[in-house]
Amino acid sequence: MIIIPARIGSSRFPNKVLADIGGVPMVIRTAMTVNDIDSVVIATDSQDVIDIAKAHNIEAVLTSSAHQSGTDRISEAAQKLGLGTDEIIINVQGDEPFIETDVVQAVYDLTKSNRGNEHIMMNSCYKTISNPEADDPNIVKVVTDIDNIALYFSRAKVPYPRDHHFDSYKGHLGIYGFTARSLQQFCTLSPAPLEEIEKLEQLRALYHGYRVAMIEVDTESFGIDTPEDLEKAIKHHRL
Repeated sequence: MIIIPARIGSSRFPNKVLADIGGVPMVIRTAMTVNDIDSVVIATDSQDVIDIAKAHNIEAVLTSSAHQSGTDRISEAAQKLGLGTDEIIINVQGDEPFIETDVVQAVYDLTKSNRGNEHIMMNSCYKTISNPEADDPNIVKVVTDIDNIALYFSRAKVPYPRDHHFDSYKGHLGIYGFTARSLQQFCTLSPAPLEEIEKLEQLRALYHGYRVAMIEVDTESFGIDTPEDLEKAIKHHRL
């Protein structure tokens, strides 16, 4: 199941999940993009989003407004939906209306292949980014081991190219795959100091000794975090 967290409040861009892109609210367009992969549910704290989803024949679940993260929100939704412990749950952000289905499918398949591995708590993906792109703290970097298991995530430029130019950084994409069991387990873990410093919740899993499996993908999609991003999205849709 794909669960899309859709918080109506946003300090940088209030109501962004309902921003109009080509006549369709952003979160609805995101749901429509991925609904051929698996069942899709929107997890939201807004009755307006519930009503709009219903009008577009998309299932939605009303969740608490107190959640601090999208992961906590989809965890509540999964419990309300009564999903089995081995059910695959993919967290796709509601501000990714142009995410390619191949990208989500890759994370889904990776999650499925790791479903029986109790050491892997999360599954996610990255794309190759350039040296200048890696300077942006809003683009999260990940370093991995020989088996593509995450060693660390950071907003800083990692690895640091001390002696030579390096141009193959791994830019993390915020798509996560869990089983219902590992999702609930993640939400019972205490926040980690590294998580608080970097403001990256995936570091909670690493801090507590769990693994995050990664897969490389090709993507041209982009998240929408600001009104400027929305203008870019509208222009992109018109192309």
